[in-house]
Amino acid sequence: MCNKIKIIVCKVEGAEDIPLPQYMTSGAAGMDLAANVSEITYLEAGEFKVIPCGIKIEIPTGFEAQIRPRSGLAVNHGITVLNSPGTIDCDYRGEVKVILINHGKQKFAIKRGDRIAQLVIAKVVEAEICQGRNLCETERGNGGFGHTGM
Repeated sequence: MCNKIKIIVCKVEGAEDIPLPQYMTSGAAGMDLAANVSEITYLEAGEFKVIPCGIKIEIPTGFEAQIRPRSGLAVNHGITVLNSPGTIDCDYRGEVKVILINHGKQKFAIKRGDRIAQLVIAKVVEAEICQGRNLCETERGNGGFGHTGM
């Protein structure tokens, strides 16, 4: 049995034809987001752009929306989300936008309504920060990047 929460979605003016976020299969973790561009937008190799999605969302307190890449765009074209995963906080009420980057070798066309990213709803735990003098010891200690070898 899946847990469901209610996410309220409003379309921005001029985006009435853009599909709402939707799960494409019954087991999908992410909902596809569509591009709200008025004309074909090109991403040159190495270029990044902010692409609007034509929606505003209301997320319940204690949750966030994560913007993640679509695997098909990544593997077939080198297109991904620059700040992956992007976070939409529960108190944000502006238009959802995605920062796409082209890591491919050819320019990539984004058309109105294209599925460009995924929206994943996740629980958030708010931490209480307590300043201390020392941390407890662990086996790892301060071993950082590559500390376990190749």
